[in-house]
Amino acid sequence: MIPDDAVHVRDPHALRALVHPLRIRLLGLLRVEGPSTATLLAGRVGESSGATSYHLRELARFGFVAEVSDRGTGRERWWQARHRMTSWELEDFADEGSEVADELQRRLVEHRGRLLSAWLTQRSGLDQAWDGAADLSDYALRLTPAQARALTAELTAVAERWSAQHHASQPAEGAELVSLTVDLVPLREWPV
Repeated sequence: MIPDDAVHVRDPHALRALVHPLRIRLLGLLRVEGPSTATLLAGRVGESSGATSYHLRELARFGFVAEVSDRGTGRERWWQARHRMTSWELEDFADEGSEVADELQRRLVEHRGRLLSAWLTQRSGLDQAWDGAADLSDYALRLTPAQARALTAELTAVAERWSAQHHASQPAEGAELVSLTVDLVPLREWPV
């Protein structure tokens, strides 16, 4: 099964299934590294295979992962991500689930910090050609909500096109795993 490009979550119960930190990590690993077993994933995240198995079943219950039907024998079950990315709109959870949406956003911000820290730690082991290719840019703009949505849509379209052609789970000669993070957030005051 080839994963769909994206799933848009509108169900607060499905969003709640993603909030658990281990589930976020498991889903991320399946998206980046491809299909795996609970045992292999347990070794990657430092948890028991019982814990990873339980959380994979919970992710499957809400449609985020699925068993790979033609792999595995007996008790060995292989899992894969059903989608390459997950999206949601905060407006969909204004009445019910706003706390869950807020918590998921906090977890994603923490994850971005871990990605950047990992890059700082690992960059000395990369080919020197990556020195000029890595980029940490930020821009300060003044936009209306409509303009912000338009900019986000444009940036997303570019990222989706590149992701379709160079997905993380498809290794290529001379290529490294790259994290592309696009954050567009309104601020009343610039942090100092």
